[in-house]
Amino acid sequence: MSKRKNTFTRFIEDIVDDTKDFVDDIIDRAKDLETDVRDAVKDVVDDDESDALVSTSGSGVAELQVALAELTAKVNQLAELQLASASSTPSTTTSSSRRSAAA
Repeated sequence: MSKRKNTFTRFIEDIVDDTKDFVDDIIDRAKDLETDVRDAVKDVVDDDESDALVSTSGSGVAELQVALAELTAKVNQLAELQLASASSTPSTTTSSSRRSAAA
């Protein structure tokens, strides 16, 4: 094996080559980081979109519509009962106040 001569130009060449390798490594790591961040953001956005789609699925909406219809029917029944009791209450109140006055 022959011995390499260490000249000034070879020294500069080694420094430039090592610097180039160092910069290439930094750029490769930056590209990897950029790709990883892009993938992570894409995964988060995709998860949010799929969660929104799942929450508005057909069966979920149908269940909510049935529950809403049941609640509406109950509210209507209560309103009718309240109206009926309100129309019958004044005559009862009036007759009870007459009885109290007579006593």
